[in-house]
Amino acid sequence: MEPFGPVCTAVGCSVAIALSGLVFVAYKLGLLYQLFHKTETKSPRHGGESVAEVLRAHGVKYVFTLVGGHISPILVACEKVGIRIVDTRHEATAVFAADAVARLSGTVGVAAVTAGPGLTNTVTAVKNAQMAESPLLLMGGAAGTLLQGRGALQDIDQMSLFKPLCKFCASVRTVREIVPMVRKALAIAQSGTPGPVFIEFPIDTLYPFHLVSKEFGVKNPPKGLMGKVVTWYLQNHLMNLFAGAWEPRDVSPLPVDIPQATDDQVQTCVELVSRAKKPVILMGSQATLPPTPADDIRKALEDLGIPCFLGGMSRGILGKNSSIHIRQNRRDALKEADFVLLAGTVCDFRLSYGRVLNRRSKIIAVNRDKIQLLKNSDMFWKPTLAIQGDAGSFLVRLSKGLKGHKCPEEWPQSLKAGDVIKETANRAKADEKTDCHLNPLKVLHCVDELMAEDSIIVADGGDFVGSAAYIMRPRGPLRWLDPGAFGTLGVGGGFALGAKLCQPESEVWIIYGDGSLGYSVAEFDTFTRHKTPVIAVVGNDACWSQISREQVPILGSNVACGLAFTDYHIVANGYGGKGYLIGCEDEDRLSDIIRQAQRESQQGKAMLLNVLIGKTNFREGSISV
Repeated sequence: MEPFGPVCTAVGCSVAIALSGLVFVAYKLGLLYQLFHKTETKSPRHGGESVAEVLRAHGVKYVFTLVGGHISPILVACEKVGIRIVDTRHEATAVFAADAVARLSGTVGVAAVTAGPGLTNTVTAVKNAQMAESPLLLMGGAAGTLLQGRGALQDIDQMSLFKPLCKFCASVRTVREIVPMVRKALAIAQSGTPGPVFIEFPIDTLYPFHLVSKEFGVKNPPKGLMGKVVTWYLQNHLMNLFAGAWEPRDVSPLPVDIPQATDDQVQTCVELVSRAKKPVILMGSQATLPPTPADDIRKALEDLGIPCFLGGMSRGILGKNSSIHIRQNRRDALKEADFVLLAGTVCDFRLSYGRVLNRRSKIIAVNRDKIQLLKNSDMFWKPTLAIQGDAGSFLVRLSKGLKGHKCPEEWPQSLKAGDVIKETANRAKADEKTDCHLNPLKVLHCVDELMAEDSIIVADGGDFVGSAAYIMRPRGPLRWLDPGAFGTLGVGGGFALGAKLCQPESEVWIIYGDGSLGYSVAEFDTFTRHKTPVIAVVGNDACWSQISREQVPILGSNVACGLAFTDYHIVANGYGGKGYLIGCEDEDRLSDIIRQAQRESQQGKAMLLNVLIGKTNFREGSISV
């Protein structure tokens, strides 16, 4: 019998392989799952309800959208559980609004858009959220699970589009996957370095069984064996799609992983700061991320007494007139500094790729993202210590470790004196006459002086907004919103919408260039419909001035830079808001007009001040690339 041994072994292996193959096929077709989980064919429930349950359990208050049939079940279900649906006039605005909510509320911002062009319209806004490190969930519709790649309406390869932009991308294949997938996506969005996540919902995973089953019916199936196979396959796919769909599942938030500095790293920094004579802190948006409250970070900075340069979302964290907040002459301060703490600040173009840092300084860099932590350290700068961790909590721990220690007072005082000199000169420029129209610096100073203490400032533009960054002073933490490192134009409408919803009692000011206004002026319709009365100040110089200021002297042409002194105030009126045209003849009444706009905003009107401005040489030499 021995000669038959190898044959038996081969047959046994073949049988095992065949059985394994059958089990694998049964698994892929959902046959094994269906053995133990029922398909409730009579249930009126739909996948949108599962989405809504998870979002509500995670404290989501708003879903921003531009409606489409692919995603209607999500919107209807969310509204039913008390989540407010806010529809905008462009999908990018929906994502920008969700971004603003994420920054201001400490939760994940959520947007839902329809398939194909609905999703492609969000790409810039999603990339902006990625670079700004905003936790964001984008939900997109898609063609049915069996129709993808077969020429269905608005069917494209959406996953490939968003994988480079998002921390996590997934496509729902069965209704039972919705709850665990959305929970996972929300946790990933907030963990590590926050950022956008994307979930694709094929249309047949969102609608109820009785409607989806109609689409799976084959009216004239092929005859014979092939017809039976096709009919069985479609029916099995339908049953697997809904198998176990409505079984109870945990919808509560998953743990969020946030990297932290070690005790040894904090102690090293404590020792370096205690020996420093001229320390400086450069603080970026990342330092304002949860879980550390902004007020705790402010107290830590005040206890340290170290001069601070604030950028991005950290603007305003020290209030309007802090003795340690330095706004001017950053390059000169960094040349003198013997210690620099980069708290969520990146050595990219904003710090001349690290070239502004003094090589003799002790440099501590703290960042959640390893790539951003060490950006350009191979060329222009070297950290004394690079810490992959949360910058906000690091500052609080550093302050506790240095309890009783205070930065030498003469150092921040000398830097503050430089601030006074520079800002006095800037103020003098505001009083200069321009060739025509109003001086933009005077307009910005006037707005800064009159806006309420709880105001949130949204920055959307180039030249006019660049000047505003020098002049306008946020009064508190999380009171300044700009696009971030991507420099995206068009954020204004969405950011302001999200900000006003998060803090309805606060004044929300959009500082627009006339070029950037064109991207989102239609959202005045949204402000009106959703009762979010913001105030927009448009610096209208009929030009893309940020580009023109370098293109003309370098290349000798203003081609494509010229705009017109358009009646944007009339556009706002048409969308249900209220607009004012302000020219040089209104200079003496400028304050009165701004106060009137504030009063009308409080009464529920979205306001647009179309301010005709002239040219100044302020920020001369600044470039846009």
